[in-house]
Amino acid sequence: MAPLTPPAGHPGSQDEGPEHPTFDALFAGSPMMAIFRGMEVEHSVRLAGRAWDLGLGCVEVPLQDARSRRSLEAVVAAGAERGRAVGAGTITSVELVAQAAEAGAAFTVAPGLDAEVARASLAAGMPHLPGVATATEVQHARALGLTWLKAFPATVLGTGWFRAMKGPFPGVPFVATGGIDAANADAYLDAGARVVAVGSALEDPAQVDRLAEVLAARAAAPHPAPRNGPAA
Repeated sequence: MAPLTPPAGHPGSQDEGPEHPTFDALFAGSPMMAIFRGMEVEHSVRLAGRAWDLGLGCVEVPLQDARSRRSLEAVVAAGAERGRAVGAGTITSVELVAQAAEAGAAFTVAPGLDAEVARASLAAGMPHLPGVATATEVQHARALGLTWLKAFPATVLGTGWFRAMKGPFPGVPFVATGGIDAANADAYLDAGARVVAVGSALEDPAQVDRLAEVLAARAAAPHPAPRNGPAA
């Protein structure tokens, strides 16, 4: 199976560009990312600011309707003021890839694995994070040259899934997505997820404090250097 990886120097390749960094770069500073689904524009921007203040370098806004597109565009603009890249989530078609690019997204995220969507995203200069839930999908994604993978839905898969995947896929960085909050983020990181994605937890001051504790503990602990590989 031919990989989708663009040539070196292309904005979707492993060579980082100023506007579209790689996932290695996006996740280098924090094992957490934020997802803001179905929120009003002002609320999305406010929570994005809270995520950035907390130290989360990566924010995703799912693109599903006209309101979510306005939220994405507003968060992209807010991120540009702070030097932060913002991605578009729930990208399930080539048409949505085009909309994400028009809105200024730096990367795309999908709930599943679709080679055409991934190819279109990379061609538009946006790294792509596909969703996977089985070993077959992980192997397929890796064969396409996609490095970082989204394990979804994480709490349905369970922490045991991440431990099991370490055997056949020891170097694959997974982003645990779906049902993650301050109470279970540590468990999924301990199980092998490289990054966990949180959303509504950022609306709860108590959870924000707990997430800050998780981030501080992870920052103080030894961690492996980022691995080099194909574009994600």
